[in-house]
Amino acid sequence: MSSISFKDFDNWLRRYGDAWEKGDPGSIKALFTSDAQYYETPFDAPMIGLDAIIKYWRDNAVLSQEDVSFCYNVLAVDRNVGLARWSAHFKRLPSGNRVKLDGIFKAEFSDDGKCGVFREWWHRIEEAPFD
Repeated sequence: MSSISFKDFDNWLRRYGDAWEKGDPGSIKALFTSDAQYYETPFDAPMIGLDAIIKYWRDNAVLSQEDVSFCYNVLAVDRNVGLARWSAHFKRLPSGNRVKLDGIFKAEFSDDGKCGVFREWWHRIEEAPFD
């Protein structure tokens, strides 16, 4: 796939969000290339490869989050690159804090329709639970 369509990227984001909301890191195998680079922030080195990405998801989403809600808007698609604004909220475990995230994704796709380079920019607000 030398380019992706708006619909392709929208579908990919929906599947990404479903995997996060369901706490299913195994689902991302269908979303990322085996050697994908996943940048959680612009300042950290990327996680490289499916094993590293799955471990990140398991440690940071499955084991430390519940009641996840994810939404997005596709901003642009150009050739093999998609940009989206996204937001999420969840309850952090074990503290019970409520977390809200707002950010941007940039996803670069390979010819097989899987993401090969994934970059996130986001901000977070975290609040203690109400009594």
